[in-house]
Amino acid sequence: MNAIQRKIIHVDCDCFYAAIEMRDDPSLREVPLAIGGRPETRGVVATCNYVARRFGVHSAMASARALRLCPELVILPPDMARYRLASQQIMAIYQRYTELIEPLSLDEAYLDVSGRPHEQGSATRMAEAIRRQIRDEVGITASAGIAPNKFLAKVASDWNKPDGQFLVRPQDVDAFVAALPVEKVHGVGKVTAERLHRLGIHSCGDLRRWTPADLFRHFGRFGEQLLAMAHGVDERPVSPDRSRKSISVEETYAQDLPDLTSCLSKLPELVERLQARLARNGNPEFKGLSVKLKFDDFSQTTVEQLGQALSMPVFGQLLRTGFARGARPVRLLGVGVKLADEHDLPRQLRLFDRHGRPLPDSALPTDAVEAELRDQQSG
Repeated sequence: MNAIQRKIIHVDCDCFYAAIEMRDDPSLREVPLAIGGRPETRGVVATCNYVARRFGVHSAMASARALRLCPELVILPPDMARYRLASQQIMAIYQRYTELIEPLSLDEAYLDVSGRPHEQGSATRMAEAIRRQIRDEVGITASAGIAPNKFLAKVASDWNKPDGQFLVRPQDVDAFVAALPVEKVHGVGKVTAERLHRLGIHSCGDLRRWTPADLFRHFGRFGEQLLAMAHGVDERPVSPDRSRKSISVEETYAQDLPDLTSCLSKLPELVERLQARLARNGNPEFKGLSVKLKFDDFSQTTVEQLGQALSMPVFGQLLRTGFARGARPVRLLGVGVKLADEHDLPRQLRLFDRHGRPLPDSALPTDAVEAELRDQQSG
């Protein structure tokens, strides 16, 4: 008996935090707007509206740089209480269609609507109805992708942004994926894309011509994932009960980082990206910090320490400890936090205080790392 063809919808609200602010203050709709920390507190942009994006502003960018690109940029601190309330309203809308919901953040989720009777069983019509109800009941817009698996649904949701949707039918998967630029593949960032381009790989069709062994030689285990996605294969289920344990960011570098000094120089950017990702996920409480290193021989190590606030000195010490374990060039660096359970800590420090104001400079102190760099250079 054939299995039911999966129907996955990926819903992504358009510039969510900024959308809530523009909804509640219509005068902000026509001005460049960002949500995040102030530049004087080394803040970063959590999200921005589409007016600001025309100036090159984007999430995870330092607020100071965003203001240089767009001097008229309005930067507001996040109001997490309002954002969480809107997220709860959106979740209630999803639940009208399926119990198989996997939230990725406050504004983004996968829905498995396979075999559901709503809208005559049409996933396309369900996505349209969900988007319409979000617009009517929450007052913001959302985009959606509909496809047979999570990878393609997420790609499709970005196809007609903002306030649009895109369908990848099962019979269209092969041709759709073959023409897909490698930049659209999950996990392929700017540096990996550049490495692929140097190998003559620009599309998933190009990837298909490579053997698993060759891709492994260049990209390690990620090469296997690249090849599977190049054929449109993604068997991951939508997991409603998935409990996120950590949040992290990482970067694979085009040229291996030869020494500790080079690794330390990359930390501030990684921690800024982590700060922005935490903000996008509602600034969850956390209880530990971690640094991950992958060396040029593909061995890797992770170092962890208790911590309740992002601390550059702590990340620097973890990096030194991890680097000493391999003492060889590094191809990948990552930083992350271990999320707290409800019973873990009576009082957690956050990136933003309970009033939504950014924490002071201690959230991202770079002095210790800069001192470490000077010591390494002078030594």
